[in-house]
Amino acid sequence: MDNFIVSARKYRPQTFDTVVGQKSITNTLKNAIRNNQLAQAFLFCGPRGVGKTTCARILAKTINCDNLSPAGEACDKCSSCTSFNENASFNIYELDGASNNSVDEIRNLVDKVRIPPQMGKYKVYIIDEVHMLSASAFNAFLKTLEEPPAYAKFILATTEKHKIIPTILSRCQIFDFKRITVDDIASHLQFVAASEGIKAEENALHIIAQKADGAMRDALSIFDQLVSFAGHNLTYETVLENLNVLDYEYFFSITGHILSGDISSTLLTINEILDKGFDGQHFLIGFGEHIRNLLVCKDPVTVKLLETAPTIRNRYLEQASQCPVDFLLKVLDLNNKCDLNYKISNNKRLHLELALMQMCIILKDAQTLTEETPKPKPVKQSPPPVEKKTPDPIPEQPVKKEEPPKPKESKPFTGTFSIKDAGSGAKKEPETKEPEVEEEPAGYTAATSFSLDQLETAWDTFSESLRQEMPHLSTTLKKHRPVLKEDFLIEFCVDNKILAEELERKRNELLGFLITQLNNNQIHLQIIVPDHPVGVKPYTDREKFARMAEKNPAVQELREQMDLEI
Repeated sequence: MDNFIVSARKYRPQTFDTVVGQKSITNTLKNAIRNNQLAQAFLFCGPRGVGKTTCARILAKTINCDNLSPAGEACDKCSSCTSFNENASFNIYELDGASNNSVDEIRNLVDKVRIPPQMGKYKVYIIDEVHMLSASAFNAFLKTLEEPPAYAKFILATTEKHKIIPTILSRCQIFDFKRITVDDIASHLQFVAASEGIKAEENALHIIAQKADGAMRDALSIFDQLVSFAGHNLTYETVLENLNVLDYEYFFSITGHILSGDISSTLLTINEILDKGFDGQHFLIGFGEHIRNLLVCKDPVTVKLLETAPTIRNRYLEQASQCPVDFLLKVLDLNNKCDLNYKISNNKRLHLELALMQMCIILKDAQTLTEETPKPKPVKQSPPPVEKKTPDPIPEQPVKKEEPPKPKESKPFTGTFSIKDAGSGAKKEPETKEPEVEEEPAGYTAATSFSLDQLETAWDTFSESLRQEMPHLSTTLKKHRPVLKEDFLIEFCVDNKILAEELERKRNELLGFLITQLNNNQIHLQIIVPDHPVGVKPYTDREKFARMAEKNPAVQELREQMDLEI
């Protein structure tokens, strides 16, 4: 039986053109080789499985090739390329930084660098996981890395660039490898499947690419695992079953139920998901990605950020057209909060179901708000009936036709504030205005008298409305009682100037509330800050005595006469 070679090794790129997803880096390296502008040291950094070590080997192989192509690629036919392909090259050395991280190992490396190559142009040293070297090893390597012999080239590879000391970074040309896109991974998997004679569905390969999270090596390992299970027919259902991935159908279905406000169907669907063994947080992560994809599809400019198969992309575009942006943002916010608090919740299932039920009523709440918003409009239309009644008093005074200032009499009436003018002592106008006040409609806000109990009830209602917004001011309004004076003047004492300023900012809102509740538009409010704050008790003995002497001066006289100490 032949030895099995994993796909990550069997289909490892041998030239720059076959490297997947790193076009800018491979083009830069090929141009440097063609123009003979090779640096003495390179640093390849980036996530796992994106081609760092592969590009290092291709670079080492290419610069030692005897017959370079015009495009800057190795010929794969010369003795140097043949020995490299057979792992028998004497000019290319690979070291593992994790197992060769001591000073002695680096000293041996420096000693070997002094020996020129017996064949070929360059001696290339590839140090993988270079961040594992100790600080002493890095320092021993500095001088050789900065001024190596002309025939020596160093290629360092790492996944943790931040762990490398700055003196090493400054001596290298740094190439940052990026994560490989889902489309690039899926297309390469399609090439591998075709080469192996495996029939694989496009949606299945996209799921593998998404699961790999930008790492080609991980994607090829998952591909080998699934082929071992399913044989030469790789289907979408097989991938979902083996990778523990939720089907897109569940996310589309739950989003549809939330749009229609169907709580029952939403709970039944999440129950089916949990019964299949999926964790609630696993669903939240996938559902958050689903809502993000719907948001991406709302704008044609951002559709390119959607990393799914073409068939599923059309479904995303269709469902996104049914979802308002505000709705998607609120659902995504609820999903994120549920995800953050899921681990600390004692009843995780209830926590998840509650979040889904809140999502289901988002659109209903928005509809009720839109229905309630036009309700205040009739209040604004109350002036028209007052204006319509302006002709009523005109026919009531036909006797005074000789008097020219008839329009002047209508002006104070249309202002609806004739009550103040009635009490101002005008000679002729009070007689005409008093019957007009009696004819005002029921909704008219007049100087209706009210009791102290009615005032305190309205006062407590307003203070309760401030409990969430301004709890300190709400407590103050409840603690002290308003005092009703003549001419509808309300006096209210606060403890200090800070509270007075806070109440001053709410003065208009408080007056408007009291005018509406007590049906009186002549209410006035006076805020008083006493010298001795209300409710503040004296603390020291001197403060207590001063308070007593203020209330009863005879106490001070008694202390002086008897020469008493405080």
